[in-house]
Amino acid sequence: MDITITERIATIQSNNQFSGTAFIENGERLLVDVSYGYANRSEQLKNQAATRYGIASGCKLFTSIAICQLVEEGKLSFDSSLSECLDINFPYLDKKVTIHHLLTHTSGIPDYFDEEVMDDFEELWVKNPMYHIRCLRDFLPLFQNDCMKSAVGEQFHYNNAGYILLGLVVEQASGLDFTDYIEERIFKVAGMIDSGYFAFDSLPERIALGYIDNSDGTWKTNIYSLPAKGGSDGGAFVTAKDMVRLWDALMNHQLLNEAFTNKLLTTHTLVKEDSFYGYGIWIKKSGNNILKYHVMGYDPGVSFHSAFFPDSSLKVVVCSNKSAGASDIMNGIEEELTKVRAN
Repeated sequence: MDITITERIATIQSNNQFSGTAFIENGERLLVDVSYGYANRSEQLKNQAATRYGIASGCKLFTSIAICQLVEEGKLSFDSSLSECLDINFPYLDKKVTIHHLLTHTSGIPDYFDEEVMDDFEELWVKNPMYHIRCLRDFLPLFQNDCMKSAVGEQFHYNNAGYILLGLVVEQASGLDFTDYIEERIFKVAGMIDSGYFAFDSLPERIALGYIDNSDGTWKTNIYSLPAKGGSDGGAFVTAKDMVRLWDALMNHQLLNEAFTNKLLTTHTLVKEDSFYGYGIWIKKSGNNILKYHVMGYDPGVSFHSAFFPDSSLKVVVCSNKSAGASDIMNGIEEELTKVRAN
């Protein structure tokens, strides 16, 4: 175990009360595996390496891999219009929206949770109770009859609704429920034996409950803050080790052939400065060099970061069952890794 990085994580944790797991592998060599806080505060069950955490939008990578698999099999095209791939009526969506636009957040379609308009994710469930949101079609009333937000291909605008639509495309093209597809075609192939899409009211063992902390010291779980079951825009549960397995399977072309892996990892859209977006994945560059591929996710009671560093094959996973904290740990790890490279 790398003592320096572990000490840095411990220092950050003492300042922000990080609750979760930090896990780093270099090839097959385990460098860091540390956990803090409680998976269940009421029962004082501690987080550990085998704990399963919600990862929110970190799941968009799974959806993108599924779409790429179906394109590789000839069942879809990245240039296919949404109307060609989905037998659902969207009266106000531009007919020029393609699979590529949805994958890269450049479709311009309305989002069901627009961070520019809404501050509180829980506002969504006032008229549409979260316990009714159990499959992808349950999300449609939240945005199906809304007008376009911007012109197709005009700009990058992070969009959860776009990934709901991609999940519906996966269902129609494969004939499987979305979560069944991901568990069978991605989790099983990658050896992610502890990962899955679990409903809040029927959780299996070793789940980290998500906690929302109030300024007065009180707290609540996130069971009434999120859909009853996650889907194609987020909501799966994984262990840190399983996320490492996902990186290995992706980079070793077990999930997609080399050409489609490269397509997924291409810098399709400039977001800002040296930050780009591929298909369901963030990409950080310095000049022409890829510094890291990474995914992240934030929900009430969830914060998550994970990265693959191509120059060293390092895989870093930071899972937390609190609304914030994972980014601080991830930044500290990266700073320590930068020092190692400099030396």
